[in-house]
Amino acid sequence: MELFRLTAHELAELLRRREVSSYEITRAVLTRIAEIEPKVQAYISVTGDEALQMAKEADELLAKGEAPSQLTGIPVAIKDNMCTRGTLTTCASKILGNFVPPYDATTVARLREKKAVFVGKTNMDEFAMGSSTENSGIKPTLNPWDLSRIPGGSSGGSAAAIAADMAIVATGSDTGGSIRQPAAFCGVVGLKPTYGLVSRYGLVAFASSLDQIGPITKDVTDAALLLNELAGHDPMDSTSADVECPDYTKFLGRDLRGVRVGLPKEFFGEGLDPEVEGSVRAAIGELEKLGAEITEVSLPHSPYAVATYYLCATAEASSNLARYDGVKYGLRVDADNIIDMFSRTRSAGFGTEVKRRIMLGTYALSAGYYDAYYLKALKVRTLIKRDFDQAFEKCDVIAGPTTPTPAFRLGEKTANPLEMYLSDIFTISVNLAGICGISVPCGVSQSKLPIGLQLIAPAFEEGRLFRVAYAYEQATEWHRQRAQYVTL
Repeated sequence: MELFRLTAHELAELLRRREVSSYEITRAVLTRIAEIEPKVQAYISVTGDEALQMAKEADELLAKGEAPSQLTGIPVAIKDNMCTRGTLTTCASKILGNFVPPYDATTVARLREKKAVFVGKTNMDEFAMGSSTENSGIKPTLNPWDLSRIPGGSSGGSAAAIAADMAIVATGSDTGGSIRQPAAFCGVVGLKPTYGLVSRYGLVAFASSLDQIGPITKDVTDAALLLNELAGHDPMDSTSADVECPDYTKFLGRDLRGVRVGLPKEFFGEGLDPEVEGSVRAAIGELEKLGAEITEVSLPHSPYAVATYYLCATAEASSNLARYDGVKYGLRVDADNIIDMFSRTRSAGFGTEVKRRIMLGTYALSAGYYDAYYLKALKVRTLIKRDFDQAFEKCDVIAGPTTPTPAFRLGEKTANPLEMYLSDIFTISVNLAGICGISVPCGVSQSKLPIGLQLIAPAFEEGRLFRVAYAYEQATEWHRQRAQYVTL
C-alpha cells in the first residue's frame, strides 16, 4: 500500500485503528517528495527533520487515544506566504529570501495545535501575483499531469504537490482564483472560503480585501476536514467574522433533491474552450440526475470583473508592498542615501509582475486618477456583488467552469499579461463579492488534462458547496482518475 496516495480521511482511519503510524506516513511522503520534487518543483523548502519530529509527537498522542483532530499525524504542505515560526517564509520573492518569521500565522498555529505534520512550504507566484506559478522568483512549478504545462497559480505549488501525492492536504490562498484555478488545472479540489471565515493573520498580504486562505485536497471530504480546522473567529484579524462554524463534514452525503443550481449565461460565451464547456455541461446534467433543479441566472456585470479586480487588487498591493523597503526585514541593497537604497532594494528584490502591479496600483491611487479608476472600480465591485445577491434569490448554488481552458503550456502567455489575466475570468468575481466557491474535477480533455467544475454559494454557506460537490464527486470517477494520468 502506497501511503502517500491515500486521502487524509483514509489515513486518519488507519491511524485510529493503529494499522499505521504517522511516522510511517510522513516518511512515505518525504520519500515521494525526494523522488518527484526535482521534476515538479512544487516546494520552496522541505522540512523533513521537523516533519519526522512532529510525526513522532503525533504518534505519542495517538497511542494514548488523545488525538485532537482527524488531521493529527497527517502531512500538510503550507503555501509559502503563510508565516511559519522558525521556517523560511519567502512568498517566492528575492526580497524575502532570508525572512524567518518569529511567529505562526493563525491557520498554521491551529494546524500545529492539532498535531498535523508540516512537510514543507510550497512554491507560488511571487507575492501571490500570477495565474501560472511562472512568476515565482525562485523557480517555475510544473503540472504533474503534463510537465510541459503550468499548474496554475498563484497556489500552483500546493496544487501540484497534492496532484503528485507529495502531500496529503495543503493550504492555499485565493485573491482572484488562486486556489480554484490551480485546483482545476491539477485535477484536485480547491475551496475559496467566504471572506472573513478563515483568519488572515500571518498571511503575507497581497490585496487585503480579497485575500482568503483555504484548502487544496484530493477529495471533497478532505476539504471539509481541513476547513474544520482553518475556519473560526480570530481576534488577531480585524476582518475575521465572528460567526458559528459548523462541522462541515455533516453536509456530506445529503441528496440534492430540491437544490436549485443556477447557470449564469455569461459563463458560457465567447472564449470558453469547447472541451471545457462539454465537461461542465455534462457535470450539470449529472447534478440534474441527482435531483437538482437547473435554472438560468444572469450576472450582467461579470464582463467587468477582470478590469475591476486589476484596479482594486493592484491598488491594495501598492499599499501593502510599500513595507518592503530594505529597512526592517528582507533584502537590503545599500546605497549612499536612503532614497537610492529604497529604489535599489525594490528594483533588485521584486520580479517583473510584482513591479507591474505596484505601478498600476500606484497610478490608480494617484491624485487626479483616484476617482476615475479606483473609486469607479469600487462602485462596479458593488454592482458585481448585487448581481450575486439577485441570482441567489433564484438558486441555492451557481455552477459553471472554473477556467476557460485546460492548463496551458509553460511560456505560452508570459509575453501577454492581459491574456494571462483572463485565465481567472470565472473566479475573480467570487472574490470581489466576498462569497465562497469550490472547484472539483469534472472531466479530462483529449490531451489528458483535467477540467474543473466551479460551484459558488452565498457568504458563509460553505455547507451548500460541500453538499453539492460531494454528491457530484461520489456519482462520478473524475477525482479517482487523477493518479493514473500522472506521468513522472
